This record gives sequence, structure tokens and C-alpha cells, in this order.
Amino acid sequence: MLTPVVDSDGAPFWEYAARGELRVQACADCGLLRFPPRPCCPGCRSFASAWRAVSGRGRVWSYVVAHPPLLPGYAAHAPYHVVVVELAEDPRIRLVGNVVPEAGAGIGSVPPGAVRIGERVRVVFSADGVPQWVPERA
Repeated sequence: MLTPVVDSDGAPFWEYAARGELRVQACADCGLLRFPPRPCCPGCRSFASAWRAVSGRGRVWSYVVAHPPLLPGYAAHAPYHVVVVELAEDPRIRLVGNVVPEAGAGIGSVPPGAVRIGERVRVVFSADGVPQWVPERA
């Protein structure tokens, strides 16, 4: 499996994720949520920031089903869904991940075609702290 490349702006995101917490950067002055993390608030231009816990719930904004050939770390898991999820707290905040049927199930465990745009999902974390998404079906 491939691991994310972590920079200084995004390091707190991955530290929280490793503990099973989904947090996004927020402006400490105006409160605007922002992702990806960056040094300056796009709303008020403040450099003050904090990491705010979010519910981990959202909707599938877009998706693709990845098929081989892929990077070697992912090829054995194909086909699998890669989704863009808009967070419930702010639909402008969108995170990318894969869909799994339950926590720790790994990549490729949801059949192709089982995901729909607009579907409600919630975050779970893989054993190595990578956010994944579980469908919230009635």
C-alpha cells in the first residue's frame, strides 16, 4: 500500500487521522473551514488557524471505479471505488478516499457500481490511519 506524502501544512491532519479523528483546518479568527490546509485563510487572510473536529459524515460528490493497470501498491485491490466526499459541515470541503463496507475492510471490498452520487457516507480509518468511507444505508 502507498502512504500519503505529508507536508508541514497537512501534518496535523494525518496525526489526528492516525488517532481515528477527522479534523480539518479552520481559521482561528473568522472560523472558516478550509481543506486542503494552507497557511492563510482565503476568507479573512488571517494566518491564525486551528484544527476542528468534524462529524465524519458527508455525501459522495463524485467517484470513479479504478481498474488495472494501476500503481503496484493498488493493483491487487482493483477494481475499487475512489470517491470525493463533501463534508456535512461544509460542502465546499471535499475529501478523497475509497469506500469500504466496514472499518478496516481494505480497498476493493465494495462491488463496482454499488456507490451512487449523493449517497450518505461516514468516515472510518484504516489500520494505518487513512480515512475511508462507509455507506450509510437504511
